[in-house]
Amino acid sequence: MKAQFTIGLDYGTNSVRALIVNVANGAEIAAAVWTYAHGTQGVILSRDPNLARQHPADYIKGAEITIKQALATAKKSVKGFNADQVIGIGVDTTGSTPLPVDANGQPLAFSKKFASNPAAMAWLWKDHAGVNEAAEITALAKKLRPQYLAKCGGTYSSEWFWSKVLKCLRVAPEVFNAAYSWIELSDFVPAALTGTEHPDKFIAGVCAAGHKAMWNAKWGGYPDEAFLSKLNPKLAQLRKRLTTRVHSIDRPVGGLTPAWAKKTGLAAGIPVAVGAFDAHLGAVGSGVAPGTLVKIIGTSTCDIAIAANTKKLADVPGLCGIVDGSVLPGYFGLEAGQSAVGDLFNWLVNYIQPVGPEAGSHEELTKGALKLQPGESGLLALDWNNGNRTILVDQRLTGLLVGQTLYTTPAEIFRALIEATAFGALTIINRFEEYGVKISSVVNCGGIAEKSPLVMQIYADVTGRPMKVSRSAQTCALGSAIAAAVVAGAHKDYATAIKRMTGLKPTIYKPNAKAHATYQELYALYKQLHDAFGTKDGGGNLYGVMKKLIEIRSRVRR
Repeated sequence: MKAQFTIGLDYGTNSVRALIVNVANGAEIAAAVWTYAHGTQGVILSRDPNLARQHPADYIKGAEITIKQALATAKKSVKGFNADQVIGIGVDTTGSTPLPVDANGQPLAFSKKFASNPAAMAWLWKDHAGVNEAAEITALAKKLRPQYLAKCGGTYSSEWFWSKVLKCLRVAPEVFNAAYSWIELSDFVPAALTGTEHPDKFIAGVCAAGHKAMWNAKWGGYPDEAFLSKLNPKLAQLRKRLTTRVHSIDRPVGGLTPAWAKKTGLAAGIPVAVGAFDAHLGAVGSGVAPGTLVKIIGTSTCDIAIAANTKKLADVPGLCGIVDGSVLPGYFGLEAGQSAVGDLFNWLVNYIQPVGPEAGSHEELTKGALKLQPGESGLLALDWNNGNRTILVDQRLTGLLVGQTLYTTPAEIFRALIEATAFGALTIINRFEEYGVKISSVVNCGGIAEKSPLVMQIYADVTGRPMKVSRSAQTCALGSAIAAAVVAGAHKDYATAIKRMTGLKPTIYKPNAKAHATYQELYALYKQLHDAFGTKDGGGNLYGVMKKLIEIRSRVRR
């Protein structure tokens, strides 16, 4: 028999990637990447630092370009490869990235009237324009529907669906009124590939609906009309037009249309899986299992864990959602994360430019940071330069660097920022375990996990846990390809597909006992700052923080 393959489409913040994978063993035979054409590196910005949009035309063009390029590469690199060996497609995207659509399910931005209107485009995951709306939704839910908040960590975020839709209603009513509905990017792409965009056929994924739009089968789907009417009666009317077909990734939304088959060279009718967010399918591509935390580390970080849905699970404050089936069927998906990780390091390198604008700045700072011992710099930072996603869920928090002197070096600051993200990661792990979700293994994926032994070792030393790295450098796309393999029938279930198609790199970063002991002292100080600036009545008196940092610095340097 000829080998069979699937395609994983991975829509990131700046580009889209197509990955072709052998369903028998997870071998990645070809890939292609295309940077979105609109905006700055694919993101449409403005003078408002909270605004971040994308043009949906880039999503369509990106799928066509990358699929064709990946197929061409596969034909060159694999003897006898033919496009008809591709048996399915899976899709992952950023989120929450909702976009307004017309009565036929087509993006408003496709029309001349709204083609250049940012409000009619996709509201990218890191668009925080709806900060006030998120606070309003949180306050109303606390008063009227506390169960809604219980499943999303106790606070509704400006990164999520209803905050963005309500913000659009208020600042761009012409767009809101013209929209028949709003759909997530993770649902738009599968619908476009299968011709199921029309509301009569449209299927939404439980991943996006559950984590970002407060959908839950136990209360009849999306928030009820009475609740939404309190925010604005037009939201209640919108709810009536949202699909009731909400499913997990173990089923297809339909088959590839003849038009798309002609565009790409693939066979018409091959199944396209229900879409999900990049981190959730990245967890699938990393071999997620109960007890394993998958950290998808990029510009931000998303942490994913699962727990069997056959057992009662406590509501975990500060998480970005507990959703049945959002990662794997039969399991609750638990999402947490940090709003800035790679972005935080890039801020220092690209904006502050402590070693100049030339290429290689990361490498130079890394060399300097490697020479430092934990605590040697006397610095301590908070990793909130883009707000806090977990466990505080507060985008109005900002970064902090404590302990600077006239002799502080760029490498010391660089290391302190890495340590801050590690302390944030430990705070998330501690919150999971505080509520009964045991984290016995940590698997990392993404560019930073691949390229920075320094970051991985610091994470191991701070958390006191070995840091493993996924075998694949493209775990989100691989997870999408796994979803395609399951819906195409190549594997009977996800357990089998994950066993066959995923793996780990041989290098494991093990915690250093001496470093871990120092980091435990530093983490206590981090937690004091975390609680003092991030909570209303926590942290206590900060008088001793600077003095303790100096004490640790002096001891380490001796």
